[in-house]
Amino acid sequence: MKKKTSALTVNKGVDKPELINKNALQNFRKKKKQIDILKLKKSILDGNITALGQGITLIESALDAHKKLATQLVESCYQFSGKSLRIGITGVPGAGKSTFIEHFGTLLTSSGKRVAVLAIDPSSTRSGGSILGDKTRMEKLSTNKLAFIRPSPSAGSLGGVANKTAEAIILCEAAGFDIIIVETVGVGQSEIEVHEMTDFFLLLMIAGAGDELQGIKRGIMEMADALIINKADGKNILKAKAAEIEYKGAIHLFPPAVSGWLTQTKSISSLTGNGVAAVVNMIFEYEKLTKANGYFISNRMQQEKNRVYKIIHSELAERLLNNKKVQGQLANIEANTAQKTSPSKMAEQLLTFLFENG
Repeated sequence: MKKKTSALTVNKGVDKPELINKNALQNFRKKKKQIDILKLKKSILDGNITALGQGITLIESALDAHKKLATQLVESCYQFSGKSLRIGITGVPGAGKSTFIEHFGTLLTSSGKRVAVLAIDPSSTRSGGSILGDKTRMEKLSTNKLAFIRPSPSAGSLGGVANKTAEAIILCEAAGFDIIIVETVGVGQSEIEVHEMTDFFLLLMIAGAGDELQGIKRGIMEMADALIINKADGKNILKAKAAEIEYKGAIHLFPPAVSGWLTQTKSISSLTGNGVAAVVNMIFEYEKLTKANGYFISNRMQQEKNRVYKIIHSELAERLLNNKKVQGQLANIEANTAQKTSPSKMAEQLLTFLFENG
């Protein structure tokens, strides 16, 4: 008897290929792991922007293998750094920092200066990446061949300043940038961090906010080498001029700066560009003065010493918490938090355990 056939019979076809080519994936992973530090260093010294971005990404990586490579890269570039002018720029959100930096950076590049902008963005709690994305707010400068803009996530570091910003400055200087601008996320502890890694510190403000002479700003104003009132345009010009007069009066109440520089106050408009050129000239005057009286070099040396201690503190804390023995002891301490033991006592017990058993 013949076997019945049907037009609906489905013949066995070719086996479905895997969605991922395992061999290609393994080769990709091997390639990603292979980072030639000497080659990367050479490209950075040649002024290659892509290599500079890769180097900063390596510095910001939290992987242990990358940390060792990053240390090698920074060390190899260190002798080629130190020749730039480092400028810290801060101000409350909405003060117009990005617009100011775009005009400021464009003026500098028009005179042949190479400008690097390290913009410290708040970190996303989910991805850990930057939230604000300053490149999108500095359209002209981001396409300028003499400029480099790098938004970096603060990664939970104190005051919103990226832990690796100082190392990023070294790479930018090695790449041949004349001006390094470090922009912070706003007014707070971050200003102290930025002040200790830059040569000139600029505080950008706006008039009419009702807080011109609040004592809470005194510490930040004392650190600033320039108080710039932004958005002095349109109907806001008179308010900006009035704020400028008030700030000038307040400055005379502060103790004299060690640098020998008297803090300057100016009102400008980042929107129209009015007054921005005067700020550029002011900063170069500061550089000339402080290099002549020796403060520029002595301040750099003091910053380097402070950086050493900060790295030691950071590394000690990281090694402490990553020590397996300490982790076990920490779990025991945390389990006993219900007991009447103060946090300082528990910390002392943990450190004692580390030094006796580390």
